[in-house]
Amino acid sequence: MQNSNLIIADSSELIVKGLRSILEPFVKNEILLAVNFIELKEKIKNLKNVFLVIDYTSQGFSLEELVELKNNYPKTLMMAVTPYTNAQTIVQAIRAGIESHIKKECSVDEIKEAFNATVNGNKFFCDDIVKQMRKENINPDKVFFKSLDPDPVQLSERELQIIQYIAEGYTNSQIAAIIYLSNHTVNTHRKNIMKKLGVNNTAGIVMYAVKTQMVSPNQFSFKKSNL
Repeated sequence: MQNSNLIIADSSELIVKGLRSILEPFVKNEILLAVNFIELKEKIKNLKNVFLVIDYTSQGFSLEELVELKNNYPKTLMMAVTPYTNAQTIVQAIRAGIESHIKKECSVDEIKEAFNATVNGNKFFCDDIVKQMRKENINPDKVFFKSLDPDPVQLSERELQIIQYIAEGYTNSQIAAIIYLSNHTVNTHRKNIMKKLGVNNTAGIVMYAVKTQMVSPNQFSFKKSNL
């Protein structure tokens, strides 16, 4: 990785330091760490030839932000290292600009292999992800970066409605009562929303709602939530 800059972005200090230890032998320049998207934007803006290793599902990051990065820094190479996620989310990540995708459960050798493949301009998917995608009849070799659409996530009117209530601090039971659905149905919608947004907690949903101006920060009631 001659004259390239590696940034590792993950909300877990343990993960970023672990990945740094694994990848240090392959990198000439200092490895930069970012624990949220604000830090990432600050560190990437003055760099060239950036290789980004990111968990877009961790707190402080999202698929939407990947699109923003690809818009602003189209030459950045991006490799995702995430926990288990569904095949459709992986497809959305690839279309948002991810070149390679592996799971955090992968071996050190597989992480190194993915890194080297991506640096050399090739896609890489760990065995678990390939099996998972093929099980859902998706060929990872035929999924490509689609566009720089700033909002690649397709949400239904009901999902948008639930996002707004979640962002305003309502619990599942409160939302169910307001829109006349069962708690189970609201919870199912919430899980589908998180999959589509590529987030794994309520904070990620709130961030999406603020960024898309569905709500403003001073709208939040910050009620105690059982979500």
